[in-house]
Amino acid sequence: MTTEPAEAGRDPEAVSKFVEGFAAQLVEAGMQRMPARVFAALLASDSGSLTSAELGVTLRVSPAAVSGAVRYLSQQHLVAREREPGSRRERYRVHSNQWYEALTNREAVLKRWENALSEGVTSLGADTPAGRRMAETLAFFEFIDGEIVAMMERWRVHREERFGRP
Repeated sequence: MTTEPAEAGRDPEAVSKFVEGFAAQLVEAGMQRMPARVFAALLASDSGSLTSAELGVTLRVSPAAVSGAVRYLSQQHLVAREREPGSRRERYRVHSNQWYEALTNREAVLKRWENALSEGVTSLGADTPAGRRMAETLAFFEFIDGEIVAMMERWRVHREERFGRP
């Protein structure tokens, strides 16, 4: 499945089945297919880091497909690009706490939505049916935003208890 020596003892077929199965779950949840496959392959590698060429071999895809997938994953804060020391090649790495990073970066999106919805309530009129619907939607996102902040703090404590300091 991968070219990493530490993974030589693994059953390549089982790893490939996991990567494709988890990628399918991510696609079902709304992620594009190629980014899902790249992300799953990176998660399944011991180092959490692969080059474009390694990803291409692992997934049997072109460098262009890997490049587009990595660009998307970087924008979603799920993958970071790193230069190999002394080389022009890049490695792509999953963050050690990628879900936390991705969710935390969604806070800015929620704030923009809250601002737009607030303007919508004002524009539509709070006493109109559309204005009330907009206000309820705004209240939902404000609630979610507050819950995410509290949940992320609980996660930091839980993660430290379970896995130690990062």
